[in-house]
Amino acid sequence: MSRFLFVVPPLTGHVNPTVGVAAELAARGHPVAWVCPDPELVGRLAGRAAGPVFACGGAPAGERPADLRGPEALKFLWEWYLLPLAEAMAPGVRAAVEAFRPDVVVADQQAFAGGLVAERLGLPWATSATTSAEFTDPLAGLPKVRQWLDERLTALRATVGDPAGAGDPRFSPHLVLAFSTPELAGEPPGVPVSGGGGGSICWVGPSVSARPSAAGFPWEWLDDGRATVLVTLGTANAGVGGRFLEVCRSALRERADRVQGVIVDPGGTPAAREPDKDVLTVPSVPQLALLERGVGAVVCHAGHNTVCEALWHGIPLVVAPIRDDQPVVAGQVVDAGAGVRVRFGRVTAQRFGAALDSVLDDPGHRAAADRIRTAFRAAGGATAAAARLDALAREFR
Repeated sequence: MSRFLFVVPPLTGHVNPTVGVAAELAARGHPVAWVCPDPELVGRLAGRAAGPVFACGGAPAGERPADLRGPEALKFLWEWYLLPLAEAMAPGVRAAVEAFRPDVVVADQQAFAGGLVAERLGLPWATSATTSAEFTDPLAGLPKVRQWLDERLTALRATVGDPAGAGDPRFSPHLVLAFSTPELAGEPPGVPVSGGGGGSICWVGPSVSARPSAAGFPWEWLDDGRATVLVTLGTANAGVGGRFLEVCRSALRERADRVQGVIVDPGGTPAAREPDKDVLTVPSVPQLALLERGVGAVVCHAGHNTVCEALWHGIPLVVAPIRDDQPVVAGQVVDAGAGVRVRFGRVTAQRFGAALDSVLDDPGHRAAADRIRTAFRAAGGATAAAARLDALAREFR
């Protein structure tokens, strides 16, 4: 029996993939615990699989400018979120380690306080890579940003980790669990890839497990005679999606003879309050249950979680990346043949409609999505990830 501590940021898309892994470990008899700036979020998503949830500090609140793109957006993400998050989480992570006494720390790729604290205390740790975008080195070609980030990470390690340590805190020297497969992500250049261990990438595929469903979804509204199109921009983009959702609404209404739309609009734009027999607008959906029922296409921001959940069900996509890792993930979808990319801020109803028609009507997109679905399910998901973590713990006993 080994003890596992999951260190996660307060982001739904980063907690969800670890829920199934924790449940698998618990089913094997291993105690599990969590540390997160938002314990309530973990408790809500993990349910009975949660175990103890330790609180810690989080990044300072503040809105990110909506118009930031490219290198500026990337630097802002690091300077105003990821680095302050690591500094704020570190004391709570250390206290959780001292209280729970884990054998292995499992640190999300964006909560690298977990890896640095484990490094300082001499504990083995694994990276939970909830997006494969970092494997492509998004800072390639940006030497000044790379130098700035290296200096900041060195300073962070000096205060949180082992000052004599080396290596990128986003990638464990022991094990990197990637919740994807090369059929979608491609083979990352210059990164060791194998079945796990030695700091190599272990492709386990998506960790898709049952989760609490949003109550009150009107299942009776769905029309089996038309293809359902799910439109969602994730949980972190409610404030910037109004225009894009209206474009989607317009294009879906034009195709109402064969298509019905389900739009997730947590921000409650004015159109969300208008009754519509062809486009259902709701603040949230039971996404996995809806995908399982059958969806013709998913329209999303290319968030890694949503993309992988759609492809887990063999559903092709229209992707409209906004920022962060989303352009990389969108490129993976297009390169794999499983979808079409549109420009989030500039797409018109005509162009969006053409992309949607292509995804719905071109059998090549669905064939590619089916191919990725087969690879995802063969990779093992949460069961494979738990087995690798179990082996890592036994290796360091």
